[in-house]
Parts: sequence; C-alpha cells; structure tokens
Amino acid sequence: MDVDTLPPPLFRAATARLPSRYGDFSVVAFERPDTGEEFGVVVRGNLDGAEAVPVRLHSECFTGDVMGSLKCDCRDQLEAALSFIGRADKGAVVYLPQEGRGIGLANKIRAYALQDQGMDTVEANLALGFPDDMRRYDVAAEILRQLGARSVVLLTNNPSKVAGVVRAGLPVVGQIPLRATPNVHNLTYLDTKRAKSGHLL
Repeated sequence: MDVDTLPPPLFRAATARLPSRYGDFSVVAFERPDTGEEFGVVVRGNLDGAEAVPVRLHSECFTGDVMGSLKCDCRDQLEAALSFIGRADKGAVVYLPQEGRGIGLANKIRAYALQDQGMDTVEANLALGFPDDMRRYDVAAEILRQLGARSVVLLTNNPSKVAGVVRAGLPVVGQIPLRATPNVHNLTYLDTKRAKSGHLL
C-alpha cells in the first residue's frame, strides 16, 4: 500500500465564522496529535456528502503569501482560489504547512540564493540534496473527508497534486488551472514549473 493512502491521525479542533474580502466562510482548525501540527481550512457552504467540491490545496509561502514576493505566483493563486470559491455555493481552501515545496523556510531561502546564482528552482532543490518537490497530500485528503467531501475539483496547475490526492483515496473529478500574469522576476520560475514539473501554464 502506498504511504499516501494511510490516513494520518487528525481531529477537528475548532470552527468559527470568517467573513472575508472574498466572501463569507467558516474557518476550521485541525490538529495532528502525533506531530503537533495544525492545519487551517476555510470552508464555503456545507460539504457533507458533496460531490465535485471546488478545492484549493495551498502550501504555505511566507515570501509570497505574506510578503508579496514577485519571485513566485503563490499569492496570486491563493487569491484567485479564494475569489473563485467565495462566489461558489460550496468549496474549501486547505492551507498546508509545506513551505518551499516541503523543504522548509530556511532551505527555501538557501534555494533562493542558488537561484540568484543562476540555478532554476528544481536545480536549486537538487543541489541542496532534496527532490524537486517533497509535498504530500494525505493530510489534505483526510481533512476533506472529515468535512464530508466525497469528490473534489482541484484548483491547481500541478498534475502531481492531483495524483497525490487520488493516491490518498479521495476522487478528483476535475482540475481548474489558476494562471497568474507573469512578471520579470518569475518568468524563469514559471517556465521551469511548466517544462520540468508539467504545470498547466
């Protein structure tokens, strides 16, 4: 059995109302008692028993989401997903603590420094001794199952994300790309994601 199909120990810790600039949501906190990790989810509508739920699985990006970096398209994709789901009857954005494609913030900044020297994002991760992408989606799939979703439509450009969710046992019945307008600082980054990781860009 693939390790991604094993659901982690996870429980819903708290739920509250969250009005936002993108619409009215509920915000839900999940906790993993085995690791102490916490996961935040914003939910639109009632997902219990729902099929084809539009979902964004968003890996945290301190530089992009919080600080507005122009070196990636993370914040653009997050805002596009929130706007899309905020207009829908139901949906969710699961925010995953997987900074730097799973290598952590410090290593991500080390990778940035290597990119400043001419490497692309994949080459930089490999030079640091990591695979190009270490993210997993078993926790996200379990969160969505606990929220009641029976199948999802993923808001993503990343085919590996779709495959990861399917391996974790949650049906993916569609994919909606989120394409941001490139800028001079992220052209190489976006081209690398398209050419080396198969992203729909």
